Amino acid sequence: MRQLDALATEARTLAIGVPPLGPGEAEVARQMQICNACRYCEGFCAVFPAMTRRLEFGKADINYLANLCHNCGACLHACQYAPPHEFAVNVPRAMAKVRLQTYGEYAWPPALGGLYQRNGLTLVLALAGGLALFLLLAMMMNGKLWGEPLAGNFYRVFPHNLMVSMFTPIFLFALLALALGVRRFWNEVSPGDRVKDAPGAAVAEAAQDALLLKYLGGGHGQGCNEADDAFTLWRRRFHHFTFYGFLLCFASTSVATLYHYLFGWVAPYALTSLPVLLGTAGGIGLLIGPAGLLWLNFGRHPLHGDDAQKPMDRGFIALLFLTSASGIALLAWRDTSAMALLLALHLGVVMAFFLTLPYGKFAHGIYRSAALLKWAIEKRQPSRLQLGSE
Repeated sequence: MRQLDALATEARTLAIGVPPLGPGEAEVARQMQICNACRYCEGFCAVFPAMTRRLEFGKADINYLANLCHNCGACLHACQYAPPHEFAVNVPRAMAKVRLQTYGEYAWPPALGGLYQRNGLTLVLALAGGLALFLLLAMMMNGKLWGEPLAGNFYRVFPHNLMVSMFTPIFLFALLALALGVRRFWNEVSPGDRVKDAPGAAVAEAAQDALLLKYLGGGHGQGCNEADDAFTLWRRRFHHFTFYGFLLCFASTSVATLYHYLFGWVAPYALTSLPVLLGTAGGIGLLIGPAGLLWLNFGRHPLHGDDAQKPMDRGFIALLFLTSASGIALLAWRDTSAMALLLALHLGVVMAFFLTLPYGKFAHGIYRSAALLKWAIEKRQPSRLQLGSE
């Protein structure tokens, strides 16, 4: 009977030009039908009220809900139909599997979408190590690897224009790839809706939900369920350390760029200068946050999330941690003979981070923010079910 239903559904979707569901998407659709009948978790996060506005779940709906899910695990621990029940409802895991698929499907260029499957810990560490080794060899050939202290002047090792020419194309490509990918996602899940036409209140709400990580509160503000049924806010806290640490580091680089091009103030900057203070605060955040997230990742509940994503998760976390650790070490020993060596290590890690940026775990924040914006817009509109009943 199930086979006949599946064939009928596929025939119907093909007849109206809607892409048929893959195995992971079909599993999400199955679980959403059960959840729609139960609705016990309706107040837990945005996924469930968004779900109740639908009776059927097409590919675009499922991709939207999957990226709206924050994988906190609260619904799994509250569900009466969770394993070992025969219904085997595990929304966080089903959503996580589809979420990974969406990253590859919407990737730009499309041919590079498969990198999401291979972007693991070993790859990113090998890439960072290889790039750092290349820079070390280049300095050895120029006799700059180890010598007298250079008073923290990085540009005596790598000229400013050379560093800009190395990093600018990579950074711009990463931004372009992410922007085009999320645009494809938005056009599919919100056909005909333009982001620039979104109500200001919806944009503000989505930004607040993303910045405060509202839905890592488990629907009650007590946090996620981790290794057991107990609630904990540590996942939310470590995400905050990581996110705001990254923003502070980015602000440090932005301020230093303004200093250089607008005021003509050339690095190195004093320890009490704004770029150094911002970078130090951000670096500390990027030590605490990733270290905590890695600890939680190794100790997660066996039913949470998708095990296939752990290599990608850990690779991204490791790159963030190494970026911060190498940057702080470079700051601490910039006035010593080890500065050139530490600079090569830091630049290698940073370059690996930006090279993998469009095809790694960083993308989840971009797609999730788009899903939060869609929900903030959607909840302000009449339900399609209400319109259909009138």
